[in-house]
Formats: sequence, C-alpha cells, structure tokens
Amino acid sequence: MWESVRRWFDPRELRSVGDPPDYRFSLANERTFLAWLRTGLALVGGGLAVAQFLPPLPLRHLREAIAVALLLLGGVVAVRAVDHWARTERAIRLGEELPASRFPAVLALVVGLGALLLVVAVLAGGVGSR
Repeated sequence: MWESVRRWFDPRELRSVGDPPDYRFSLANERTFLAWLRTGLALVGGGLAVAQFLPPLPLRHLREAIAVALLLLGGVVAVRAVDHWARTERAIRLGEELPASRFPAVLALVVGLGALLLVVAVLAGGVGSR
C-alpha cells in the first residue's frame, strides 16, 4: 500500500515505466483525475454547507452525521482519484488494459442511498411537525 502512495508523489518513477504515451491519452487521464477532484471538493463543500447552514433536523445529530459523511466521502473520492490516475497512467505507459474500477458505481449507490435517507428524514420531519 505504501509503495502505491509513494508512487503518487514521484513522477520520475512513473515516467521510468514503459514507453512515453501519446500525450493526448495522458492529458485525458489528467482531465478525468481533475473531474474526480472536483467531485471530491463538491462533497467537501456540501459537508461544510450542511454543518454551517442546515437547520437542526428532527433526528438528533442527523445534521452533523450528514456533514461528516459528506466530508469523509469527499476525502475518499480525492484519494481514490489520485490512485486511479496513477494506475491508469502506468497502464497507458505499459500498453496494458486500463484498470477497471467499481468505485463510480459504489459512489453512485452511496449518494443515492444518502439521498433516499434524507428524503425519509425530511418526510419524517414534515409529518412530525403537523
């Protein structure tokens, strides 16, 4: 694991593997990485917004739980982004098949489940206030 993390910060090692690729593929990989970073930043921003601006919800500490979940998810997305970028760049340089990832599907399920739980919380709050 630490070997993978070390590779993220050592571009010389990445460039020493395989053959230099067509720069368009490397730039496309970088754009994908930046898109994932934007997603992570949006989740972190959402977590901070929830913590600061969302009024208390009917369930005790639900607001804080949502904020922490969004902040953690944003951090996970950012770390996953750099790992996927490095693995993809390595595969491109070696002429290998690009690494498959279940992460986009898992992220979509987590966000969908979170949205469903929020709908339940909002409806429970609406019913309880009548």
